[in-house]
Amino acid sequence: MSVETIDTLVIGAGQAGLAMSEHLGNAGIPHLVLERKRIAERWRSERWDSLVANGPAWHDRFPGLSFSEVDPKVGADDFPAKETVADYFEMFAKKIAAPVRCGIEVLKLERIAGRPGFRVETSAGVIEAARVVAATGPFQRPLIPPVIPAEAGVVQMHSTGYRNPKALPDGAVLVVGAGSSGVQIAEELMNAGRTVYLSVGPHDRPPRAYRGRDFVWWLGVLGKWDAAAQEPGKEHVTIAVSGANGGHTIDFRRLAAQGMVLVGRTDGYADGVVRFAPDLVENLENGDANNRALLDEADAYVARNGLDLPEDPQARQSVPDAACVREPLAALDLKAAGVSTIIWATGFALDYSWMKVDAFDAAGKPRHQRGVSCEPGIYFLGLPWQSRRGSSFIWGVWHDAKYIADQIAIQRSYQAYDASCREAAPTPEKARAQA
Repeated sequence: MSVETIDTLVIGAGQAGLAMSEHLGNAGIPHLVLERKRIAERWRSERWDSLVANGPAWHDRFPGLSFSEVDPKVGADDFPAKETVADYFEMFAKKIAAPVRCGIEVLKLERIAGRPGFRVETSAGVIEAARVVAATGPFQRPLIPPVIPAEAGVVQMHSTGYRNPKALPDGAVLVVGAGSSGVQIAEELMNAGRTVYLSVGPHDRPPRAYRGRDFVWWLGVLGKWDAAAQEPGKEHVTIAVSGANGGHTIDFRRLAAQGMVLVGRTDGYADGVVRFAPDLVENLENGDANNRALLDEADAYVARNGLDLPEDPQARQSVPDAACVREPLAALDLKAAGVSTIIWATGFALDYSWMKVDAFDAAGKPRHQRGVSCEPGIYFLGLPWQSRRGSSFIWGVWHDAKYIADQIAIQRSYQAYDASCREAAPTPEKARAQA
């Protein structure tokens, strides 16, 4: 069997892999990008039908391509639909002439014994690479906590399996997780006439827009996208924000007033009954405090810089608490409540089991510094908080990729020097010829 060789191998052709390819290409570094399915596959087949990007088109994009170039109907302040986002990545790959091979799955990676580089087994053969960038991103393995057994008598699915309300069995729905995915799915189901129970854990709740500016702008000018690390205790706090229906601020209390039943964090299950932690009110109050804090910082920024941005008093208005907030449910009998489906919007786990190298901690998380692994020659890209808060976003991963490409170029220059020294060094053959 012939073995293909390449300087740098990039695994994954989503936003991370394509950003990596652009910078490697600009640096003149020979590379290859492998994708197990199609470019941006997860946007096409692992998201619900009505999903749109959570950031406006002017912000969540690569510097070299606008969404309007892909779809002229998309304005700068619009939230592109998921198919438009997937088309965007495909057009970007063509624009930069990314060397992508689709339909190839990476099965195993290991260091080559006795010489530099890595041996990568794929569904299409073996590739040897001097360097490997794992650009598989943060959405690798859907995570469903082992709380409710499969024999509980209800349909259970991860949010990646949800498509639309009509695709679910008739009946009420319990949505677990109040980040962007969970709350958008829950709201869509409620608007479709379903009885919805939403399990709300700790979360941040920024305004969708304030004083005429989207929250991504506020996080930018306030320096929050560049935060280098999460605040202690907020490692598992999600962000509740939505671009659906033109974009609007998520307000859990308003959703409750409209008929959604809010419950605390899902805590256990026994004999057909789901238990909830007594933390609903605390979680809502902390989310409200996060919202108010950002509004206060925005107001201070406006005053400090003398900006002519209109006041927005509605952003601070609240509604009376619904019964589910005043007296939160401690438990829910699924059968008695008519719950037919449970949707777990509980995030993802990393899965690097195919990488047989010493680059991970005891929990399987990469050990790295800004994507540069502790294992020489291995790099990671697309991780949450890889270098800053914005690392998981399209524009953020582009900047992280630039840094990694620079580090690869530096290592290549050291290796080129070493090779030139070996070529210049005298050998017995050269000595005899000179004599």
